[in-house]
Amino acid sequence: MVRDDEIDRLKRKKAILFKGATVLTLDPQIGDFECADMLMEGGKIREIRPDINVSDDEVEVVDATHRILIPGFVDTHSHSYQGLLRGILPNGVVLPDYDNVIQKNLTAHYMPSDAYMGVLLTALGLIHSGTTGMVDVSQVSHSPEHTDANIQALQNSGMRTVFAFSRGMGAKAQYPQDMSRLRARYFSSADQLLTPAMAVSTDPASFEAARAAEVRAVLHIRLRPELLIALGQYGLLRSGDEFIHCTHLNDEAWRLIKDIGGRTSHSPPLEMAMGHGMPSIQDALDHGLRPSLSGDHAATVSMDMFGIMRTVFNLQRLHVQQRQRGGEENVPPRLTCREVLEFATIEGARCANVDGKVGTLTPGKDADILLLRTDSVDLWPLSSPYSAVVNLMNPGHVDAVFIAGSVRKWRGELVDVDVAHLLSETRAARDALLRRANFNTASLIENDGARL
Repeated sequence: MVRDDEIDRLKRKKAILFKGATVLTLDPQIGDFECADMLMEGGKIREIRPDINVSDDEVEVVDATHRILIPGFVDTHSHSYQGLLRGILPNGVVLPDYDNVIQKNLTAHYMPSDAYMGVLLTALGLIHSGTTGMVDVSQVSHSPEHTDANIQALQNSGMRTVFAFSRGMGAKAQYPQDMSRLRARYFSSADQLLTPAMAVSTDPASFEAARAAEVRAVLHIRLRPELLIALGQYGLLRSGDEFIHCTHLNDEAWRLIKDIGGRTSHSPPLEMAMGHGMPSIQDALDHGLRPSLSGDHAATVSMDMFGIMRTVFNLQRLHVQQRQRGGEENVPPRLTCREVLEFATIEGARCANVDGKVGTLTPGKDADILLLRTDSVDLWPLSSPYSAVVNLMNPGHVDAVFIAGSVRKWRGELVDVDVAHLLSETRAARDALLRRANFNTASLIENDGARL
């Protein structure tokens, strides 16, 4: 049970000192510590080493014994507005089910209040699960009011977010021209949790809009790599642009992404479940890229980063081992737990272009951090911290979450969130949305979603 006086002290004190944690910094210049302390002050990491001692009454000391301290996860591709649609498409595939049910029907019936509730629910759910940053690609900008509601939900959640302004539907949609208004209203400072990007298509005009707005482009690309190659030939790609899925690219397209300084985002559980193609983690590695990870949406699978990491670890190693058994020589190395955790943290931060601020536990960086419990019967005894995080843990082990030094979860519970009210409001919004869309919910129970 969270005590109000504990939360008050964490908010009031000028600094917090975590004592006696296993610290995985993910910073090769600092290294890791089996047992060390971390001082957090002014929203930033100030010092990491064993035996930090303070006498200042303004420092709150937290006993972090039996805790692993790591950077927060960064999800680089989230259709967050679909928080209202969790589990609505349990057996669907991307074509035709997702296209017909989610895109052409349910999304079209979203009101601004639905966009707000869906995005807020997703963001708070991600924080609860240990994700402190994300790239939001909410394709629900049906009007400026929808877009503003989307952004307000991100702000109110307290999550570090790249808002990738995306298309909407209907006569009131103002994509992409509304980007100038959004930049002036919401992105006037670089020193904030919310930063801009633009979700684009393979239509050169959408890239031209991103270039005119001077923001990074975020592109879904699975099929027809020749369209991506053409965008490169037009000179429309820039360093830092993000490419999602990449499941059917050829060598030329992969080389192009590498050469322009692009980043890739992969959603292996979703890609396998919904028929996007074989996850391209190994393709990225083979072409000299370090992938980032994402949940995509929860209409079909969980967005839990622990589960995503475990899928990456198991799938890549299976492929390598199968190739070895087939007699192939010079196969790629098997991924390690540390590498997979890097994909979920520092590589996610790089893909989101916030690696100067977060992604590693480095003094001077913002304190986006997780405290993970190890003293539970499903995990104890702790042998390898990296193995514990990647192969054994789940969101139930997330004891505390801080974003830019602000406490967002403490002792396993979200802070400053009326969970009962949130659940009630989002359930009501979901039910009203399904009624407007004439969606048959009976099939979900009677047939496990087999008939859509």
